[in-house]
Amino acid sequence: MDLVCVGDVMLDVHVASGALARGGDVHGRVAIRPGGTSANAAVWAAWAGASSAVIAAVGDDLAGTLCVEAVAGRGVDVGGVVRRASPTGVMVVMSEDGDRSMVADRGANAQLEAADVQGIAAAAVLVSGYLFLQEPGHDVAVAAIGSVHTPLLAVEAASWPLLEAFGVERFFDETGSCDVVLANEREARALTGADGDDAARALGERYRFAAVKRAANGATLIAEGRLVAADGEAVEEVEATGAGDAFDGVLLSSLTRGREPEEAIARACHAGALVAASRATWPEERGA
Repeated sequence: MDLVCVGDVMLDVHVASGALARGGDVHGRVAIRPGGTSANAAVWAAWAGASSAVIAAVGDDLAGTLCVEAVAGRGVDVGGVVRRASPTGVMVVMSEDGDRSMVADRGANAQLEAADVQGIAAAAVLVSGYLFLQEPGHDVAVAAIGSVHTPLLAVEAASWPLLEAFGVERFFDETGSCDVVLANEREARALTGADGDDAARALGERYRFAAVKRAANGATLIAEGRLVAADGEAVEEVEATGAGDAFDGVLLSSLTRGREPEEAIARACHAGALVAASRATWPEERGA
């Protein structure tokens, strides 16, 4: 297995409108689709030609069934997805006049157990920051990190508010055995107090690989002490939700399959750009 993603499978509800009329009604566009950071990364890894799997918990409900079937339909191994009594998690993404806010109901994602993540073996393993940075879930992430068999163990930073609440030094202490950290600019700033290449270099002093995702400006990767940068692709942004997950899945799967860091980060940025330029979080078809 090239990549195993540990953390979350859930339902995404995207709501887009102009200015809301507080307490009243407006017209807008509502889209419901399967998602979750772990599912998204695994789907994009499969798109890139890798073998991938996801380990997560969903509810014993229609939403859980639809999500799992959709992920499996993209060629991802879902044998590690377990059913729990709580409803399947839901993420509401609200776009109002260009500003984006999110509301998450973790649901069954919060009921993943340590026994579900023991002894994972793969060329690369990605642990969701949403699992690692929150309770319940943190102990499960720690169990996964402590028992995996992989040469490339990655953690993603997930959310700057969660990072700040969790504690930067605690994050570094408890991810010290990880080989890779993945963060966007705001998350990298929360971890290092620096921006751009300086943030990547600071993270690269702690991890073999450190990626800072800079949205339309591309990304910076510190690969075993060497700085590699990729420019962003010129696209008209439609909906960027999930672009970072696509980047993570393609970057890790590319590295594990022997691609040089320059090619891996370019492919990852391309995947992120495809998401940002579309209303869909997942790819339309398999990549080259």
